[in-house]
Amino acid sequence: MAFISVTRLRLRSKRFLLVFLIDSLKSTRQARRAPGFLGGKLMGDGKSAFWTVTAWEDEDAMKSFMISGPHRKAMPKLLNWCDEASIAHWVQDDATLPSMREAHRRMRDEGRISKVLHPSERHAAKQTAEPECALKFENPIRPARPSPSPATRS
Repeated sequence: MAFISVTRLRLRSKRFLLVFLIDSLKSTRQARRAPGFLGGKLMGDGKSAFWTVTAWEDEDAMKSFMISGPHRKAMPKLLNWCDEASIAHWVQDDATLPSMREAHRRMRDEGRISKVLHPSERHAAKQTAEPECALKFENPIRPARPSPSPATRS
């Protein structure tokens, strides 16, 4: 079993892009090392929207990541930076990451919007935009490999 988490954040202004990307890199590094992280991917859809899809051993592992380290420090900033934010979670049999189409379907049907200070009309209407057909980027996130213990090194 795997706990899947999908997030979508849309920046309301390009002026937040650099600091958003820096915080995203820090959070990605944190996720790679987080206990229970099974894998993920980051995607940008060309509408200033960024998607994450991650797989975790269970919900507790995801929540421990979410409320600690760089991710915790970045979350309050998103209230001001974003005009759209949504999240969806589900449990599935394996850690296979869903396609973009499936992630959007789950977001639309089962997800929820998150609070933002400057909501777009779409966000206020509780709608999640479909991702662009051709993503601008898609980067995999793999768990960091633990260092071999001194006893197992040859």
